[in-house]
Amino acid sequence: MEVLHTIADYRAARAKLEGTLGFVPTMGFFHQGHMELVRRAKAENVHAAVSIFVNPTQFGPNEDLAAYPRDLDRDLAMLREEGTALVFNPTPEEMYPRGYVSYIEIGPVSQPMEGTYRPGHFRGVATVVAKLFNIAQADHAYFGQKDGQQVAVIKRMARDLDFSVKVIVVPTVREPDGLAMSSRNVYLNAVGRKAALCLSRGLFEAQQQWAKGVRDAEKLRQAILDPIEKEPLARIDYVTLADADTMEEASGQLARPTMAALAVRIGKTRLIDDLVLGGVDL
Repeated sequence: MEVLHTIADYRAARAKLEGTLGFVPTMGFFHQGHMELVRRAKAENVHAAVSIFVNPTQFGPNEDLAAYPRDLDRDLAMLREEGTALVFNPTPEEMYPRGYVSYIEIGPVSQPMEGTYRPGHFRGVATVVAKLFNIAQADHAYFGQKDGQQVAVIKRMARDLDFSVKVIVVPTVREPDGLAMSSRNVYLNAVGRKAALCLSRGLFEAQQQWAKGVRDAEKLRQAILDPIEKEPLARIDYVTLADADTMEEASGQLARPTMAALAVRIGKTRLIDDLVLGGVDL
């Protein structure tokens, strides 16, 4: 496994690899959700490459950039065990050198939900992912369904800007009790960890209602809300049903695959989760 810190060194190492390459862009501090992406990349390609970069342009001024959990040695050990070929671990200065001014705006798909509560977030995400796609020169790129709106944004960008890489969505990996795996789960204390289960309980209830034939958007939304509103530690940013491709708010009787998505604060920890009702990936 080669660990590269500059774009030039990564490109030189990539040029030596023969066969297909699967790429997993990450911000590090790995859990088994990340490892599932790496395993898929390795299983479906000759080689796997992973980036570890806490991207400053996707954090707002009052967000947790400085506090975001990091453990590079542990991350590298996990990647080595999975047989990763290349790891790209640049500095912010390498990715955004002095005088950098170019950013990507995606449009309507990026504006609701996370776009409303984290202004500028997807501008930073789209920009860094575009740069990483250009650097990685991969055949396939792997993203988790847990960040469902992010996946929709990236797939739209890849289509609109004619990237040759194929974006592959991997189902959310959950703890045995249903909580979606996230690097930010480390912020939760024991009480908060238990309270956070209200997110997945709501989504699973909506999924069960969908399986029973319920298609009324308000009934499904309320099924998600009920367990969250009963949790004293939970503060809702949003609970939404959105078209799985466009992220447009859904209403009335649902006829298309619909993403049930939410963002909830448990104490000071902001968590997101989603399920695609209809059982399809974005």
